[in-house]
Amino acid sequence: METIVGIFVVIGLLCVGYMTVKLGKVSLFRDDYYSLYARFTSASGLRDGSPVEIGGIEVGRVGQMNIDQERQMAMIELKIKKGIRVYEDSLASIKTSGLIGDKLIEIDPGGGGDILKPGGTITETTSALDIEDLISKYAFGDLKKADNKETK
Repeated sequence: METIVGIFVVIGLLCVGYMTVKLGKVSLFRDDYYSLYARFTSASGLRDGSPVEIGGIEVGRVGQMNIDQERQMAMIELKIKKGIRVYEDSLASIKTSGLIGDKLIEIDPGGGGDILKPGGTITETTSALDIEDLISKYAFGDLKKADNKETK
């Protein structure tokens, strides 16, 4: 009886370990992804592990986030699944998932030019729209002042 209980405990622990790896999206072998980089003026709200999508389909995750000291920009590592091609003229944008959702990176794949090699950099980027900044400008009347300056 003790042997049977022991076998069930071992099987249960193996199942919990397997589900932890699968649900936690942990990769035991790092060979199934390659790294690309993108520079953004602001990476506000983006986190390590945020999704990277092409056409609404997840093709990777955000890796390390650093500061490019020379250009004073956020340097974001994009871990892209092998087999997904990203071209030199691609556009990377930080988007919001839903109205109050998490941030993600959406890549418009382009299609002209050469394919970016591992370690390559996407040069065309757009940062996320800062909704809090827009609301504060509207609430305090700065938006109208900015419009009036442009028309003069």
